[in-house]
Amino acid sequence: MTTSRPPALIDAHHHLWDLVQRPQPWLDEPGLTPIRRTFTPGDLRATATGTVAGRRLDRTVVVQCVPDVPETEDLLELAAREPLIAAVVGWADLTSPSVGDDIDRLLAGPGGGHLRSLRHLVQGETDPEWLQRPEVESGLRAVRDRGLGYDVLVRSHQLDQASRLAERLPDLPLVLDHAGKPDIARGELGEWEQRLRRLAAHPQVACKVSGLITEADHQAWTIADIRPVWDVLLSAFGADRLMFGSDWPVANLAGGWNRWAETVDELLDGCSAAETSAILAGTATAFYRLTPHS
Repeated sequence: MTTSRPPALIDAHHHLWDLVQRPQPWLDEPGLTPIRRTFTPGDLRATATGTVAGRRLDRTVVVQCVPDVPETEDLLELAAREPLIAAVVGWADLTSPSVGDDIDRLLAGPGGGHLRSLRHLVQGETDPEWLQRPEVESGLRAVRDRGLGYDVLVRSHQLDQASRLAERLPDLPLVLDHAGKPDIARGELGEWEQRLRRLAAHPQVACKVSGLITEADHQAWTIADIRPVWDVLLSAFGADRLMFGSDWPVANLAGGWNRWAETVDELLDGCSAAETSAILAGTATAFYRLTPHS
């Protein structure tokens, strides 16, 4: 007699860091004291006790934080021994002529089979056409040619860069992190929505419903602040191109994993069972090519 597994909940976007093993200089910025410590998979397990649509955390996608290949190697090695982690979003220098070889070394190294996507912190680049630089496009073709996807980390005003990338490389799977960081705190969503819908018109682009509470007022946000963004995302992408992510432990700055899970649980009210399954597991499984548990 076999028993069926409960429906999966995949956290498609979280971070881990060990400050003893590898510093995270960005944590020195003001306001980040609450997360200026080491975070492990055990910490995530202990934290993520809530449910979304009755589902408990099943597997995760861990995402790089610093533009540093050794950090990606650390995450891949961790994924090889940690059952919770199903995939890694890593980093390699897209501007380097050797980026293809660098990716090949990551894929061939310990845990390399968990590498599913790369990411660069474009949000910190001042060049309004960084993603259109010839050397970056060449690097992204190397990503594509190795069967990987690309996580797009941009702010609202940079979304048109992502649209141009999607137009120029239509066979590169893209996922937009944190919905392009709409300015929820000030309620200025008009230009973000226009740019987001242009990006969503490209069918190879998915979007993470993640990182929204840290774009809202950290202390005072309510579901009413998040719902307008949710409605736009569901309309623009459809459930089959949206995926749940926590952005933990950064989410601790604005309520934490469980409060975000409770919020998504409420936002899902009115979605069909198929839509709920897509957002909570199906889209991430397809984009990151996750294999079922044995």
